[in-house]
Amino acid sequence: MAEDELGKDPTPPQRDARFSSLDERLRSAQAEEAARTGADRKPADQNEQLGSRVLSYLIGGLGGGAVIGWVLDQWFDTLPLFLLLLMFLGTAAGFRNIIRISSKRPD
Repeated sequence: MAEDELGKDPTPPQRDARFSSLDERLRSAQAEEAARTGADRKPADQNEQLGSRVLSYLIGGLGGGAVIGWVLDQWFDTLPLFLLLLMFLGTAAGFRNIIRISSKRPD
């Protein structure tokens, strides 16, 4: 064996095949986890997700308020009162949620 001036062997030790196999399995597990959690998404995908979320808040607030208002109107026999009131309140709640998520810092 050839040694350098400090008495160390200049050739690096051979890597064990088990470590290579472990590295490959770790890389594949990390890639699967990133795909599962969405960490590997592009910014365009995240923007689409945010747009869908905003749309669901608008539709959910308006639709949910309308349905609950209609049911209350049927129970109390006050047809347009609760329907209109809860539609406006649902829409306002949807806008409040949109303003709340738009004021958050991006990750």
